[in-house]
Amino acid sequence: MFRAILTASAALGLAACATVPQPQQAAPKVPLRIVGLNDFHGNLEPIRRPIRFVETDGTEHEVHAAGAAWLASAVAETRAKDAHSLVIAAGDLIGGSPLVSSIFLDEPAIGAMNRLGLDFNAVGNHEFDRGWKELKRIQDGGCEKHTLREPCAVEQYAGADFAFLAANVIQPDGATLFPAYGLRRFGEGNTAIAVGVIGLTLKDTPTLVTPSGVAGLTFEDEAASINRAVGELAAQGADAIIVSIHQGLYTEVGYNDKSCGGVSGPLIDILKQVDPRVDLVISGHTHRAYVCDFTDIDPARRFWVTSAGYGGSLLTDILLEVDPAAGDARVVEANNVVVMSTNPAAQPGEPTPIPPGYRRFAPDAEVAAYVARYSAAASEAATRPVGRISGEALDPGPATEETALGNLIADAQLFGTSEAGAQIALMNNSGVRTGLVPAADGTVTYGDIYAVQPFGNTLITKSFTGAQLLALLEQQFDDEGFVQTFSPSAGFAMTYDMRRPAGQRLVSATLNGEPIDPAKTYRVTMNSFLAAGGDSFTVFNEGSSVTVGAVDLDAMEEYLRAVPMRQLPALGRVTELKD
Repeated sequence: MFRAILTASAALGLAACATVPQPQQAAPKVPLRIVGLNDFHGNLEPIRRPIRFVETDGTEHEVHAAGAAWLASAVAETRAKDAHSLVIAAGDLIGGSPLVSSIFLDEPAIGAMNRLGLDFNAVGNHEFDRGWKELKRIQDGGCEKHTLREPCAVEQYAGADFAFLAANVIQPDGATLFPAYGLRRFGEGNTAIAVGVIGLTLKDTPTLVTPSGVAGLTFEDEAASINRAVGELAAQGADAIIVSIHQGLYTEVGYNDKSCGGVSGPLIDILKQVDPRVDLVISGHTHRAYVCDFTDIDPARRFWVTSAGYGGSLLTDILLEVDPAAGDARVVEANNVVVMSTNPAAQPGEPTPIPPGYRRFAPDAEVAAYVARYSAAASEAATRPVGRISGEALDPGPATEETALGNLIADAQLFGTSEAGAQIALMNNSGVRTGLVPAADGTVTYGDIYAVQPFGNTLITKSFTGAQLLALLEQQFDDEGFVQTFSPSAGFAMTYDMRRPAGQRLVSATLNGEPIDPAKTYRVTMNSFLAAGGDSFTVFNEGSSVTVGAVDLDAMEEYLRAVPMRQLPALGRVTELKD
């Protein structure tokens, strides 16, 4: 009896022990690999000139980089490091592109990104170069014509497989032009994670594009738009929140330096207002490369800010560690990776030097074949000679720097509109996209001049009073937007002094040595972007007796063909007074 009772008691004790809850094992943290891109600008082929990269220790190397096929391989290799990954771009995939993409309305740039596996792209200012209706076509596909160029010239355009995001671009009905954000879920059970991606462009986009292309749209404050989307994503259970913004920083350090040394730029003030629940910011627009832990700037915000330079020459390899139990994420590691490709001008079999610590990616075969199809379609136009110039017209520098190339463009525009009575032509320096490098005998091709001015602007000539012209010139130096001087045509000269108060910085302006007379009338030529008030030059909206002329490239070609060898113009048309 005692034994039976003992046995029963033991059984009861065992049963009681069996019901004691065991401590639950904490959910493991989940790695998420992010590939950051920005400012691709349709660079389907390797960039023609070598790119200078500054290492963390200050050493410099020049290598050939970029090209969609090489970028695709680099992206695939990076994604393969972890089971969960996203490829996110911070705008300007298209616009300001080389001829091989731009002449086909950047359809092949989108096709390359589809094949590369891009997941999200925040709209940049250049996405609006051809207007928002054309941008909608780029997202959705189809062959509806919104520009002077014919869509679907090579193939039926199917649209983007990835989502454009536009959290701060608002239509008249109050809806965003594209979704404000996307939400992706990975895994299952206690390792399931939800990742939110917010995308937006800089608020000043309307000042950087042809105003008619964004008519009816409102570009709202960046930080307020981000914070609104953060709240919505948090309510949907996002464990990680990533911002992709087409605005950026300037730095004084190498492309992979983590010190945030010498950072500046409008993005800093935006990010200081951003909800601290943001875990990562992928940025662009400045064409600079950096990897910056923003905690060093604002300890209340624990995210990193990255940018992969320009043209697909770099990608940013970012590892996020996501804690699904806490609903939080942190950047563990972030590095900019040079997408070394090959010298497009090299002869077959000619080796491309590889500096120590660098490696060349193998081109992705599918993407290479796709790009080759468009390169062949563009080659006839690209290789057609259009004239000769007396030397190399260097890449455009800062927007206030006078260059022979800018002056050459202005002279060509004055030449092309002489029948409209033009006396002065003014070219915006920000519209000069690259240098003009002739062959050994001075020959330049249509592809060369197209790369310099890829926007297809028409030339507009208007009559302005001298008073209006002086007010227009003063806008170069005001505090609206960024400071930018014009490249003026021959015979015109101006002097300015940035030490003076805004509105009084134009010191002098002359035409053929005579001061601009406020009471006289002058015929002035500009491109259609400026004519619509682009780059914040609102006085261009004024004027009278409007004459619409040729496309800017046609005027340049005609100007180059007019003489056997076109001499590059001398400098000295624009002078800044300094100490």
